[in-house]
Parts: sequence; structure tokens; C-alpha cells
Amino acid sequence: MTSEITLFVNPTAGRGRGAHAAQPAASALRDAGFSVRTVLGEDADDALRRAREAVAAGTGALIAVGGDGLMSLALQAVAGTGTPLGVIAVGTGNDFARALDLPIRDPAAAGRLAARVLKDGSHRDIDLGRVGERWFGSVLASGFDSRVNDRGNRMRFVGGRFKYDLAILAELAAFKPIPYRTRLDGGEVREIEATLIAVGNGSTYGGGMRICADAEMDDGLFDVTVVGECTRTELLKVFPKVYKGTHLSHPAVTVHRVSSIELAAAGITAYADGEPLGPLPLTATCVPGAVRVLTGR
Repeated sequence: MTSEITLFVNPTAGRGRGAHAAQPAASALRDAGFSVRTVLGEDADDALRRAREAVAAGTGALIAVGGDGLMSLALQAVAGTGTPLGVIAVGTGNDFARALDLPIRDPAAAGRLAARVLKDGSHRDIDLGRVGERWFGSVLASGFDSRVNDRGNRMRFVGGRFKYDLAILAELAAFKPIPYRTRLDGGEVREIEATLIAVGNGSTYGGGMRICADAEMDDGLFDVTVVGECTRTELLKVFPKVYKGTHLSHPAVTVHRVSSIELAAAGITAYADGEPLGPLPLTATCVPGAVRVLTGR
């Protein structure tokens, strides 16, 4: 293991927390004897290019400082390479870190943990989802939840959580069940009416919503949560249960454990790790042990 590691920083994460978090994280790593090089980018494409260059040059680890958006970029750089990924979670959602029981909004503690794991080798190999050339670590969303994301991203006059609360209300007003075509593990094609289909490598999205509550990140399988056809009234009853994961017992909800899924639906954009992935149709595959993360077992 080389003692030189790369700090991959989003300075704007968590309303500026990324820039402030980089210093205590770097100090913790340097105190442990590591040489730290910081990488920032002018935009997402430039940041990813620089991260990939660091990995190709043999950095001892890529330590991502930011939220789930930056974690998504970091995964594109390290997946399948064997280069360890460290997580300094200081964003708004932090679902990737939450699924791994990593410190959240405590960059010094997260830096110390990353340093300890690098030294003693107690890393963990976890699965990732893959759609084409794109990797994801937490949840792929499609349906009502992705439409809320679409609408929230179009709202410029409000910000923060309130924006998405408004988007939920607006989507509820216009809500109709979505006709999907699905295929699980290469089996028969099924046509269903559903509210949403979430493909979970991890358990949460949206800052702790346990949509795929029982998902494990190292079992080689997705947990696919299908929320079936619901009325608006029923959806209002079910939706709050997502925060505790108790929605899974509702009769409209089914869960499938699969290694691959094909999804098709007209007019639906998929989101993965909170970032736009593209319109359906798509095929998502679970890739076992695709990335090495710096977390105690």
C-alpha cells in the first residue's frame, strides 16, 4: 500500500460543508502518516477525469469528501480497479455512508476511520449496481419517486427539503399508476401497473428513506421494491412508512431479490444515487465485490 492517498473534494456539498470538511479529514489522515493530495474539478466531468487519473497513477486510496453526488462520481473512478474508496460524508442525503454505518457530518472521525482501515486492512468489498457503463451504490429509483426528483429539479424558486415536499404534493395531484414491463433474472416479461419500482443495492435513498430496507451490500443481489397500484389516499398512508421501512408489510408492496432486472416504462427517467441516469428502458445488474470500501466490518 502506498502512503500517498487522494482526497476527492466537492467544495459545494452540503451548502459548503465539503470545503470545510476537507481540512479536518486531511489532518486526520496526515496525523496517521499518510501523504494527502487534494483533487477538485471545475465541473463533474473534470472532477471525474482527475479522479480517474489519480487511480490510474496508483493512489493508495480515493477518499471522497462530499455527498451522494460526489460518491457517485467516485464510484465511477474506482469500481473494478481494486483502489480503496474512503467516504467523508458531509452532504445532504449521505445514503451511501449511512448504509455502511460510516460517520456522517463528522469529517475528523471519518478521516481517522479511513486511516485505521488503510493501516490494518479491515476493508470491506461490496457490490455495486451497473447500468451500461454507469455504476451505482445505493438505490435506482423509477416511478413516482423519480418524477418527484424531476419536478424538484425544475423548481428554482425554493430550495432544500421544502422543494421536494412541494414536488411530492404536486406529483400526488397528477398521479396515475405507471404501466411497467419488467424481466427479473432473464425470466418471463411481466406487465404490471405500479406506483414505483426501486432497485436497491443499499437500503435507503432521499436522506434515510428505507425504500429497500432489508438490502445488503455484499450479498450479490438487489432488493427490488415494487409499490403496486395505489390510490392517492393509499399512497399518502404508505409513503410516511418508508422512513422506518415498515411499508414492506403493506399488501401493495412486494420485494424481489435478483441479480439483474430489465425495466421499461414510457416517460420515466431513472435516478441512481440521487443523480439522473436516463430514460427507461434499462437493464441493471448487480456486480458482486465491485468496490473496496474503507469501513470496519
